Amino acid sequence: MYTSQTASSMSVAPYPIENRLQIQDLLALSQNKQNEGSDVVSGLKQTPKSLPPKYFYDDRGSQLFEQICELPEYYLTRTETAILQECASEIASITGACEIVELGSGSSTKTRILLDAYHNLGHPLRYLPIDVSAGILETSARKLLLDYPSISVRGLVSTYELALQQLPPAQLKSRMICFIGSTLGNLTPKECDRFFAHIINALQPGEYFLLGIDLQKPKHLLEAAYNDSQGVTAQFNLNMLDHLNWRFKGNFDPNQFEHQAVYNESQSQIEIYLLCKKAQTVRLRALDLTVEFETDETILTEISRKFDLNAMRRELGARGLVPVQAWTDPNRWFGLLLCQMGFPSEDGRSPNSILGAD
Repeated sequence: MYTSQTASSMSVAPYPIENRLQIQDLLALSQNKQNEGSDVVSGLKQTPKSLPPKYFYDDRGSQLFEQICELPEYYLTRTETAILQECASEIASITGACEIVELGSGSSTKTRILLDAYHNLGHPLRYLPIDVSAGILETSARKLLLDYPSISVRGLVSTYELALQQLPPAQLKSRMICFIGSTLGNLTPKECDRFFAHIINALQPGEYFLLGIDLQKPKHLLEAAYNDSQGVTAQFNLNMLDHLNWRFKGNFDPNQFEHQAVYNESQSQIEIYLLCKKAQTVRLRALDLTVEFETDETILTEISRKFDLNAMRRELGARGLVPVQAWTDPNRWFGLLLCQMGFPSEDGRSPNSILGAD
């Protein structure tokens, strides 16, 4: 596990934590609460059935994911961490002082590598973590505030889309939106298009986007990463059913489902399923939804697409997110891309027009 060098040298915060911490629950304020769960209804009514991966992340789901990141089979976190340790100072030098916006912040463990790099260059620290789990967001924010006496944190409890639409104005001269980890792979190509459009609309010309992507590799390495020997990934997958039970007054029995993760080589993606072990009827009272399951029927809960680094550089550049630098590990298992938002072209067109209205 990465240990912050900066954190170890700071023991007394000069400003009270409460003066440096803001947490805003955008989900509670959302105008779309009346549509809450509509994606569950549509996913469970279709054939084959599916559920959005955002329902992994209640507080327990977030804690289980942190455990997954420590598993020996799960190469992604340690590989990306090693890359960040090598390139964080270069990133901070390229961007200069900027506030860090992190989508899917979780425990903010890897973010500390970036914070240390900016601190070591004498830059002010401002951090905007975004996560759907309010519990882990506040817990990790308070730990950062104890370890970094000068940092200010404004956390947003939110989905990515909602947060990108409602980001507060930057308080430093620049901003870097970070989407590290491998979460981009959870989005379909159409969802990626929409996500990149929101990134572009959230950035000002000259600001930065840091993206982590898992790269294509042999099937046996990929399937092992999502079928760990300790069964933590299985618990994480099954916990989605407990989350749905709590959130929508359901009666899923997780013991009647099992975890499956397989690599679809033609699509270059891991596919994660919940397999129904016997025919049954499930009721989600808050959604007025009754679902019939047959034996061996599956629910697709997540895809994890694997990318080609050069192809992603070309795609982002075509969208107006100009690649500045790319880093990878010796095995080329994982990639980090730093892009800069392009300036309007000579004919006055914004780079945003590449994607059209969204």
